[in-house]
Amino acid sequence: MEETIGVTAVTQLPRQRDEQLLDAAVRYAEERHWDVFPGAWLEHDSGAPRCSCADAGCTAPGAHPTAPGWTGQASGSASAVRRMWTKQPGASILLPTGRTFEAVDVPETAGCLALARMERLGLPLGPVTRTPGRRMLFLVLPGAAAKVPDRLRGLGWSPAGLDLVCRGEGEYIAAPPTRVGPYGSVQWARRPTATNRWLPDADDLISPLAYACGRDAAAARGA
Repeated sequence: MEETIGVTAVTQLPRQRDEQLLDAAVRYAEERHWDVFPGAWLEHDSGAPRCSCADAGCTAPGAHPTAPGWTGQASGSASAVRRMWTKQPGASILLPTGRTFEAVDVPETAGCLALARMERLGLPLGPVTRTPGRRMLFLVLPGAAAKVPDRLRGLGWSPAGLDLVCRGEGEYIAAPPTRVGPYGSVQWARRPTATNRWLPDADDLISPLAYACGRDAAAARGA
C-alpha cells in the first residue's frame, strides 16, 4: 500500500535545491509524459521569501505562470524541459491540467478521509498531491471538470455546497517539490509509480470524495 500523509503528521519540509527542481521537472516529462512549464519562484532576502513577480499582493507566491502565453510554453520533451530549467533553475514546476490528466481539488481533511476509505475499498488511485495550503489534489483522467457537477447531483449533493473543485483545461497545478510562499513545499501524498501510471476516472473516486467533503462542510457549519 502506498504511504499516505495524514492530517496530523509532522513533516519536515526540506529547503529546495535547484537540482531537485530540474531533476523533478525532467522526470515528469520523461517518465510520466506530462507537459511541464516553469513558473514564478521565491526570492530570498533579509526578510520573508517573496515572489519573483514582485507583486506584494501575490496570491500564489512562487507558484504561478509568469506570462499569459504559458499554455504554449508547456512541453513534454525532456530535453526542452531541461533547457527551460537550466535558464531558470529556481522556477516552480507547473503542470497544465486538461491534457494528460485533470485534478480533483479538496480540503486536506476531506482528502485524507477519502483517501483512507478508497484504500480500504481497493479503489484505483493515481498520484495525489498535498499542498502547504492544506489542499489535496487527486489526479484523474481528462474530462472530470465537465462531468463531475452532474455526477455530484446524481449522488444527491449540491456542487455549490461542497468544497470540491475540478481543475481542467486552461488551468494548472504546482508539482512537488515546488515551494509556495513561506508555507512549505508541495508534496506527494501518493507518489507517481509504475503501479499508478494508469489514472482512474473521476467516476471511480467522486463518491468517497463527495462524502468526505460533505462531512467537512457539516463539521464547519457546526463549529
